[in-house]
Amino acid sequence: MTTDEIGSAEQCRHPAGQAPRTRTHGWTPGPPIAEYAHLTGEEILLEWIAGRIPEPSICSTMDFHLIEAKPGRAVFEGRPGDHLHNPMNTVHGGYLATLLDSALGCAVLSRLPAGLGYTTTQLNVHMLRPLFADSAPVRCEAEVLHLGRTMATAEARVVGTENGKLYAHATTTCAVLTPRPAA
Repeated sequence: MTTDEIGSAEQCRHPAGQAPRTRTHGWTPGPPIAEYAHLTGEEILLEWIAGRIPEPSICSTMDFHLIEAKPGRAVFEGRPGDHLHNPMNTVHGGYLATLLDSALGCAVLSRLPAGLGYTTTQLNVHMLRPLFADSAPVRCEAEVLHLGRTMATAEARVVGTENGKLYAHATTTCAVLTPRPAA
């Protein structure tokens, strides 16, 4: 099919007579993680909550934010919206997976000593009901189940802040990363 047959890309994205909606977000890029090597994972998260370390840009992109951190636990809250729709006009499952992965990783980070990091090696997500653009905010609570020298596991749940309904739950395995040698 040619562009003449289907119309311009702009016409395909926005039906005639319907103005596109826009959404703007801003973020402050953070310094390299090496600048935080002297802080424990929990200290990094508490500095982030206090606004002394910029939150990762994924938070403003997806409209969720870390609101609580203590050893072995991280809590995020997020607001679904129509900017997150999939073709079925429900909030895309990737939003829930990203929210869960963020909380799970931060729960692991909260237990790590200074100089260590993590990366997700496995994420198992179970979505139980759809989120809609007009759904109330959701809360994602994650807890570490195991922290070893090279591996950690954690579990998390996403619930509605107003109705308490369970929308999704997940488990993760994270590799614990040792400091990178100076270049």
